[in-house]
This record gives sequence, structure tokens and C-alpha cells, in this order.
Amino acid sequence: MRINETGNWRAFRHRNFRILFAANAISNIGTWAQRIAQDWLVLQLTHSGTYLGLVTALQFTPVLFLSLHGGALADRFDKQKVLIATNLAGGLSAIILGLLVTTHHVKLWHVFLLAFMLGVANAVDNPVRQSFVAEVVGHSDLGNAVSLNSANFNAGRLIGPGVSGALIAAFGTGPSFLLNGASYLLVILSLMYLRKSEFYFLPRSAGVANVREGLRYVKARPDLYVVMIVIFFMATFGLNFQIFNALAATKIFHRGAMSFGLLGTFVAIGSFSGAIISARLEGLRRTMFVAYGAMAFGTSIFVLAFMPNYLAYAIWLPVCGFTALTTLISANSLMQINSDPVVRGRVMGIYLLIFLGGAPIGSPLIGWTAEKIGVRTTLAACGAITVLAAFFAFQRYRYRVEVPKDFSVDVVLPPPYENKS
Repeated sequence: MRINETGNWRAFRHRNFRILFAANAISNIGTWAQRIAQDWLVLQLTHSGTYLGLVTALQFTPVLFLSLHGGALADRFDKQKVLIATNLAGGLSAIILGLLVTTHHVKLWHVFLLAFMLGVANAVDNPVRQSFVAEVVGHSDLGNAVSLNSANFNAGRLIGPGVSGALIAAFGTGPSFLLNGASYLLVILSLMYLRKSEFYFLPRSAGVANVREGLRYVKARPDLYVVMIVIFFMATFGLNFQIFNALAATKIFHRGAMSFGLLGTFVAIGSFSGAIISARLEGLRRTMFVAYGAMAFGTSIFVLAFMPNYLAYAIWLPVCGFTALTTLISANSLMQINSDPVVRGRVMGIYLLIFLGGAPIGSPLIGWTAEKIGVRTTLAACGAITVLAAFFAFQRYRYRVEVPKDFSVDVVLPPPYENKS
């Protein structure tokens, strides 16, 4: 099959991308299956929204301490080898938890510990994996690859929650964890099968990849740090569908595991649609588009709080998913395409710290607030905070977000490198 080199699927012309895409499709299903199972397991063990927020916080706390260093690793070391190690750690945490559940030995502290272990693996994995895409497809196809990977991730969200809900209803939560563990092993095999001769090797720092250098770079780039400000509030307060849906399903609509899983699928319908359409919107990926998108997303979450019944709530979720994904894909693409290759890993480490680092604060706060003032009020507040943060960022920085034409970062380049693009 010949793939149009300027079309919406052009990243598939790269053999290494096709291999990773197929493996990640299975892995993403496993990831979303585990997220549903983990939340349901915590509710089974505690019946508490506060504990649900705490386990989410533990899973994302390592981002606060490790994502910057993960970005430095991406700029300094072989990304392929680092990814094999992080996927091995993530797979082991999922398999251990699955075995504890299926043998009826699981305790709440096991869930906390293994969620933290998975968080450590993901904190290092995320910036490395994000910056690895450029080496797989080259700079010219990077934006298209980001869109396709987002579509892949949300296809997993489309399938994974429903699969997990069915597995939980039939066998309990254990099989969902084991499924995710097996999917990590598939990714490891795919990474080992890639051809190094087809990589688009990018420059790496010859000395120590300094985190401070990445921070200085971002500080000098309004087009990047404005995106980070908007995404921080959007992710911390708005992107909590697992908590929102778990609490809505159980506390508001009094539904079971299958209904909870289906809510994740409804989110994914919109997310998947947004990811597919984003492949056609590369020309609209601007800093202010991210601000507009965040305001639209926050509004959709605010409206969600007033849905009168389960069916209306479920039908509105695709709108939330669509606005979220079109915004996030634009943000992710901007961060990668507008960053100098030699510092891209560190930029992505900072971005992912901003994107995921608010969860240890926001998740327990949302769980606690939902118990104290109600789920609907909490949803409305989260939507309003997202809208206001994006609006004020837009008002303050709208005249300062042009990409500098001659900006450079002081780095030590290695010896000449191969660049197939």
C-alpha cells in the first residue's frame, strides 16, 4: 500500500512507526482497562472518593520528581533502551497487582504501592517516549505522528473501559491488570524489533543534559510557557474523567461496574473523533488555539455537572472528550515542533511535569471536595476554574506568543550525527 506523503496518514510510511503503532494499540487498551479496574478496586475496598483521589495522586506524584530527569535522559541516552526498561517496570507492577487480586490477597496498601511503582515508570517513560517519536518519523512527519498516536491512545480508551467493565462483571478486577501487564511485554518486543538504520537520529548533548538549561529555554519562549500554563489548569481540574465518572456512576446515578466502564467509552468516542479530526487541523495549531480549546473544554465540564440522568450524562461526555483531545493534541504538537531538537527531551519533561504534576494535588482535592460539597458542585467548579485560567492566560499573553525567529539555546553538540530527514 502506497501512503500519500502529504496526507493525513503519512507517518505510516515509516516501518518503525507502523510497528510501534500496532503494539501501542494493544498496550493502550490494557492501560485503560487497568485504569478502570484500579478505580473500581479502590471503591470496592474503601467505598471512598477520598481514597480514590489518593491512589490517583500516588500514581502521579513521581512526575513531580522524575519527569524533568526523564527529559534529561531522553536528551542524553539511547531512548529505545530507556523505553524497554520503563515498560518492563510498568508491566511488572500490573502483573503483580493482577496476581494479588486473583489470589484474593490484595490490600489497599498493595494498590497504593504498585500505583506508585507504575507512576515512577511512567514519569521517566513519558518524556522519553514523546521525544522518541521525532527519531522514528523525522521532523516533517512529527505533527502527523502526534495526531495518529493520540488517535491510537483514544481508540484504546474507546475499547479498554468496556472490556474492563465486562471483565470486572464476569471475573472481578484481576484479569484487567493481567491484560495490561501482557500488553507491556508486547511493547518491549516491538521496541526490540525496530531497525536502528531507519531512525532519524537527532543531536544529543555531549555533556551532562542539564535540567536548568531546559528551564531557561522554556522561560525564554512565551509560545511554549503560555501553553504550559493553560494545560496545567486544564489537566489538574478538568481532565479527571476517571474520578468524575466513578463518583457520578456510584454516588449520583447508583450504577455498577459495567455502567462505569461504558462512561469511559463515551468519553473515548469524542476523544477518538477529536484525534482523527486533528490530523486535518495542523494549520490551526497555534498557542491561542490551545487557550480557546481549553475554554471550550472547561465549558463542557461545567455543563456536564447539570446533566439530569445517566443517559444525558453519557451522551454529553463525547463533547468533553472531543474538546479535550483537540486541545491536547495542539499543545503536544506545539511543544515538540517548536522546540530545538537538542533540548526537546527536557522541554517535554517540563511539559509533562506541568501536565501530570497537578494530579497529586488536584485528585485528592477533587475526591475530598466531592464528598464535602457534592459531586455536581465539584464538577461545575472544576469546569469554571479551567475556563477562567485559560481566559486570563489568553488576555495576559496574547501579544507575546509569536515563535522567536532567531532564538537559540547554548548547548554542547556531539560529533556530527545522521539525520535522514
